[in-house]
Amino acid sequence: MSNPEPGERPGGAGGGALNWPLFALTAGFIAAFCGLAVFSAGTLNQLVDASFAWSARFFGLYWQLLLLATFFVGLLIALLPGGRSVLGGLAVPEFNLFQWGSMIMCTLLAGGGVFWAAGEPLAHFVEVPPAFPGVEATTREAVPYALAQSFLHWGFLAWAILGSLTAVMLMHYHYDEGLPLAPRTLLYPVFGRHAIDGPIGDLADAVCIIAVVAGTVGPIGFLGLQVSYGLEALFGIPDRFLTQALVIGALMVVYLASAISGIGRGIQFLSRVNMVLGGLLLVFILVAGPSRFIFSSFFSGLGTHLTNFFDLALYRGDAEVFGPAGWLGWWTVFFWGWFIGYGPLMAIFIARISRGRSIRAIVIMLSLAAPLITMGWFTILGGAGLGLELADPGVISGPMAGLNLPAALLAVTQAMPLGFIVSLLFLLLTTIFVATTGDSMTYSLAVSLSPGGHPSTAMRVFWGAAMGAMALVLVSLGTGGIGKLQSFIVVTAVPVSLVLLPSLWDAVRITLARSPAR
Repeated sequence: MSNPEPGERPGGAGGGALNWPLFALTAGFIAAFCGLAVFSAGTLNQLVDASFAWSARFFGLYWQLLLLATFFVGLLIALLPGGRSVLGGLAVPEFNLFQWGSMIMCTLLAGGGVFWAAGEPLAHFVEVPPAFPGVEATTREAVPYALAQSFLHWGFLAWAILGSLTAVMLMHYHYDEGLPLAPRTLLYPVFGRHAIDGPIGDLADAVCIIAVVAGTVGPIGFLGLQVSYGLEALFGIPDRFLTQALVIGALMVVYLASAISGIGRGIQFLSRVNMVLGGLLLVFILVAGPSRFIFSSFFSGLGTHLTNFFDLALYRGDAEVFGPAGWLGWWTVFFWGWFIGYGPLMAIFIARISRGRSIRAIVIMLSLAAPLITMGWFTILGGAGLGLELADPGVISGPMAGLNLPAALLAVTQAMPLGFIVSLLFLLLTTIFVATTGDSMTYSLAVSLSPGGHPSTAMRVFWGAAMGAMALVLVSLGTGGIGKLQSFIVVTAVPVSLVLLPSLWDAVRITLARSPAR
């Protein structure tokens, strides 16, 4: 069991103060969004659609450059002599390598990896991304290109923005200089104490909190749709709002209990269970599925991804066809907006669980190890689907028509030996995965609103319940409600991406300052 931070009570029931103005601003905005969704969905649609188009058009290229720069600056600081410096004020890490890696892996994968792992490679297989003109869809030739595009969206760049630089900054400023473990601290290099004590800090915290709530509510809502669809397919239980609401309610109870118990107990336990169960299921699919095809697809997909890395990362397309309302906006720009929105709060969580780790270890885990594991995950789930589709056209793409992601996952699992049991276990895995996102983000949200960095149980319960309630509201509106949330996620990433900007140079400064004296 880990040692709590000073002032944190056993079980995670910290008793810190609350930033009431920030709480009123963020909770009020989220309540207004939900109210508008219920009472004037048409107005909400118009506002979100217009904001989404503007955000994608004017910030899409900036986000592409920001993610590229974050990844390569991270590699730079890992190579500097100061990269060996240990952060967090502990000589020995709080968590062993498996515990630490499990909690990190469950962040991005839980945020959507289960939903997209089976479906996205097949989507790019059926309709080859425009970055690869001339490649014929639904052929063996299209396989590495479909995986390469998926690797871009869930690989090196996506993971780097979640905390390779920002976690280093937060750990330095919080544990060494006593500044808050909050998004506002990321602006300290630019605004100094004005970022910590003034309205600039409140605004920075507010936009980051709203962005991560939107980003977390999406997976919670998708889980309701996924499990409800699976229960009907496996047991004949009607796929309707009541079923979806019960699933979301049960999930909320699980991640609230985990968040309340603290990082050293519930969050760590769920992450560990997740990794073990996920590993066993992937090994089963690897053995029972098209093993040779999956292995060869991983290496060919990775090779294609690396060969076309900059072309994929900087792809802009035809502005009239693949602009903000087209392919680029609904794929790469959406994912970049989602992960940017997660960035500051995810960095808080990573900073909290990485005490006693070196700068180099943090960067290697986030920017190299976690992406490669994620690519393997996508290749086993998605590659199995591609192999099945090549052997029997329509077996996966048929149920998935219209980008029906829940159907894609179940189509793959039900095609396996012991398909019923495997499908049931994947539904359980998906639920635990999303619970790990819910508990870690509930914890991080509560920390951001607690000036002392030790959130109360009541604050954890509020944010966990608020995200569950928001998911219920949006699911009740049908798939259109979740769709608008996806667009809203991109909009919230605009101010958050500006909060992340100082990390590009300040993480380098911090690392250079920690270089051993000659």
